[in-house]
Amino acid sequence: MLPLLLIAGALCAMAQTVTVSTGGAVKTLAEARDAARAIHKQTPDATVRIEIRTGTYYLPETLVLSPEDSNTVWEAAPDQRVVVSGGRVIGGWTKGQGNLWTAPAGEPYFRQLFISGRRAQRARTPNFGFFRIDGPSPQEGPFKLKYRGDDIKPEWAGTDAEVIALLAWADIRMPIVSIDPAAHIATLASDPRKSNREADARYYIENAPDSLDTPGEWRLDRKTGVINYRPMGGEDLTKEEVVAPALTRLVSLEGRPEKGELVRRVVFRGIHFAHADWSMGPRGYADTQASVMTAQTAFEAVGAEECAIERCVFRQIGGYAVWFGRGSKKNRIAGNEIADAGGGGVRIGETVQRPNDAERNWEHVVSDNHIHDIGLVFPPAVGVWVGQSSRNVIAHNHIHDLYYTAISVGWTWGYGPNQCSGNIIEYNHLHSIGKDMLSDMGGIYTLGMQPGTILRNNLIHDISSFTYGGWGIYPDEGSTGMLIENNVVYRCKSAGFHQHYGRENVVRNNIFALNRENQLMRTRAEPHLSFTFTGNIVYFDQGRLLGSNWTGEQFKMERNLYFDARSAGIRFAGRSLDEWRASGQDRESIVGDPLFVNPATFDFRLRPGSPAANIGFKEIDLRAVGPRPTI
Repeated sequence: MLPLLLIAGALCAMAQTVTVSTGGAVKTLAEARDAARAIHKQTPDATVRIEIRTGTYYLPETLVLSPEDSNTVWEAAPDQRVVVSGGRVIGGWTKGQGNLWTAPAGEPYFRQLFISGRRAQRARTPNFGFFRIDGPSPQEGPFKLKYRGDDIKPEWAGTDAEVIALLAWADIRMPIVSIDPAAHIATLASDPRKSNREADARYYIENAPDSLDTPGEWRLDRKTGVINYRPMGGEDLTKEEVVAPALTRLVSLEGRPEKGELVRRVVFRGIHFAHADWSMGPRGYADTQASVMTAQTAFEAVGAEECAIERCVFRQIGGYAVWFGRGSKKNRIAGNEIADAGGGGVRIGETVQRPNDAERNWEHVVSDNHIHDIGLVFPPAVGVWVGQSSRNVIAHNHIHDLYYTAISVGWTWGYGPNQCSGNIIEYNHLHSIGKDMLSDMGGIYTLGMQPGTILRNNLIHDISSFTYGGWGIYPDEGSTGMLIENNVVYRCKSAGFHQHYGRENVVRNNIFALNRENQLMRTRAEPHLSFTFTGNIVYFDQGRLLGSNWTGEQFKMERNLYFDARSAGIRFAGRSLDEWRASGQDRESIVGDPLFVNPATFDFRLRPGSPAANIGFKEIDLRAVGPRPTI
């Protein structure tokens, strides 16, 4: 991290300054960009500092920066509050029939509304909870949803009403094309994704014509161009600031990495980004894992190198906050807050592999960020997602309150080629994940062969899935060559650790405690060594020690400390300790109380005399977990 800090400091020291002010000579960010370009033309090696003074700067279009905009620092002036908004103020409100407020919506069509800084609820049916699909979710296209009773009304077909259904680890969002009331079948506009299926799946409807029935809800009628809002107690919309997003992307760094033309050393610091929308095509979508193929991004970069986003805020956005994609290298996202997001937090890399180095992605730092309350439109979205990208550091982040995985790294299923290796995931605090919404997720989720990847010193807790798969650390398909050490994982629904399948991972010196259904899980027996599990403490008071499939001998368990607070006797996949040892596992392990200071309050420090010393366990210091006070 130090080289980028030095670069940023040097840039500021040598910078020529352009001042942006709502009442000054340079009033817009586009004008500031153009003024900086003029300076760069006269002095190509100069660094330009764009100092932005207090105000809300509404973007009429995405702020696009190209290679000619390199060596520029965009930052809020000291003690100034700068908001860069992709929205527009909605005015002309009148109070109409039935306590509804109405206003002309104008253009473009929007899918979010913010009232005095609060995200208003798009009209929803039912208002709380869900309807249920009758039986299995369909697998043939178009999506034919079998509904129960009168949950879906015939008059909703062909309107702006949208079905949002939750299926395992993903979702769908589709308009209703037609309805057969006799068969109780609603035909939706697109096809299901066959990898996502669930029996009696939950769903709800947004933006149906007659669903505006609860205070705080709004609905936009695309045909009439009128927005209706049912106020909360005491609200007078002539006195509130009502903002609708007009852009899906606020900032775009557009390098041309295939030509060696990069956007270099551009820094954004201390700026509040807001009001980016989300969109979908007329047929809607069947979402992918992590929503990386469907959710838009407020700040997107291609071919960016040694750029930084520091101490910024991303709120009231429709998709992901930040994405450094194709051909981006050595960038830094640090000290930011990302919240109230329809999608996820930070995306690094791509889902595809690039054949040439110029278009590959590597060596970013994502650190000290507070990412929370996300996935509000795209529930499968992830806090920090890394795909086909190597040697990144994801450290000291606080990620919580989302519906899917906190940190996801990999994106090659199985043992095929993977451009993801050598990533460091450390000192992150990850909690309140899943929240009973989706399934098959983890605090940290990995995919594919990742030699040199290290997961260490993370605090992970309170992972809760809807059905299966609320895991703390989850090496999924083909996860290989990783070191998992010094993590504390507790109170997860399905298990603290679950390896679906993989090769030669090392899991050592971790604490897995108080998980609900199982403490440890393994799914697939393979002919090679799956993992080595050594020097760990496993403490529980409910569920089983080992869940799923522990057949075969291609895993190694040694020198661990196990304790079931309910009983001195522990079963190892249906076997006694002696039978387990006879199979070659845990011959030098101990069954006994680790003497935590207070496991009831999740204080997992060790008291004097703990038998953990006998397995060589090194106490885990959690004081450095999470964002640091200064970066």
